[in-house]
Amino acid sequence: SPLTGLYAAFLMGIVTAFLGGRPGMVSGGAGATVVVLIALASSHGVEYLFAAVVLAGIIQLLVGVLKLGKFVRLIPQPVMYGFLNGLAVIIFMAQVAQFKVIENGVSSWMEGSALAIMAGLTLLTIAIVFIFPKITKAVPSSLVAIIVVFGLVYFLNVDTKKVIDIASVSGSLPSFHIPNIPFNLETLKIIFPYAAIMAGVGLIESLLTLNMVDEITNTKGHSNKEACAQGVANITNGFFGGMGGCAMVAQTLVNIDAGARTRISAIIGAVTILIIILAGGPIIEQIPMAALVGVMMMVAIGTFEWISFRIITKMPKSDIFVGILVEIITVLLHNLALAVLVGVIISALVFAWDS
Repeated sequence: SPLTGLYAAFLMGIVTAFLGGRPGMVSGGAGATVVVLIALASSHGVEYLFAAVVLAGIIQLLVGVLKLGKFVRLIPQPVMYGFLNGLAVIIFMAQVAQFKVIENGVSSWMEGSALAIMAGLTLLTIAIVFIFPKITKAVPSSLVAIIVVFGLVYFLNVDTKKVIDIASVSGSLPSFHIPNIPFNLETLKIIFPYAAIMAGVGLIESLLTLNMVDEITNTKGHSNKEACAQGVANITNGFFGGMGGCAMVAQTLVNIDAGARTRISAIIGAVTILIIILAGGPIIEQIPMAALVGVMMMVAIGTFEWISFRIITKMPKSDIFVGILVEIITVLLHNLALAVLVGVIISALVFAWDS
């Protein structure tokens, strides 16, 4: 249910905020890590999913304890460019998909007044996010944009797509629960492959996000400490009904762009999610999707490494090829870990050939 994801957002957010190695970074229930568990959940049930999340957390904790997280710093710059550019395209295209409606199980593009209202509110959000920082940076422009658009839709009674049309976000506190599975070797054989892949994907995405924030803020995070925190967070997730996750690139970018540089922002973010689950659901469910779409489109534009176009004539052809290949794999397969792995392997082979 949607609550499984919301519990993961709260639990990942609060644990990594306190224990993580990168202040300002936001973790939560991520599609990249959960997608590898879908087959397990559909064939064996959600209890096996929770068990796999716990095991993945143990693997991640071991990576941090054995100090293997530092190897993320070996990722070449062209791979990082391709990763971020591909991610920006994915984020942007995900927002374009919100201009579709589902009727009788069939998805189709909005038309007429519905399309005009959605597009108009989205453009208004983008304009506020772009212009407001020129007035003041004391308040995050994305928050102002959401409040303004919400106010317009609410007080003028505008009929447009809202969060409630996607899912309900109301629920209760997460409770401790040991996964209801047989504790034997057969179960381990079933869940271990899924847990290992999830642990790898989660660590790669988390440590790449850490690397990205390091570049943006010109500071240095602690990759091994972050790996330990991700492990503890996923172990907690499995025992409290969360679907597991990792660092969230888009949410981290929103946080950093708003000026956050400490752990307080991630703590407040996680606590706010819990408040929404317990009491604030009816309000959040009325937020227009256009406001969220506009904010995330601006995040996508900010994520794209535009500098890669300026320096492309100065880069070796092999670096250009690696960057474009990573971007294409990221966009087509939505698999950030695989894209980075392919990019690193090709970069290593090119380096070996040149040497």
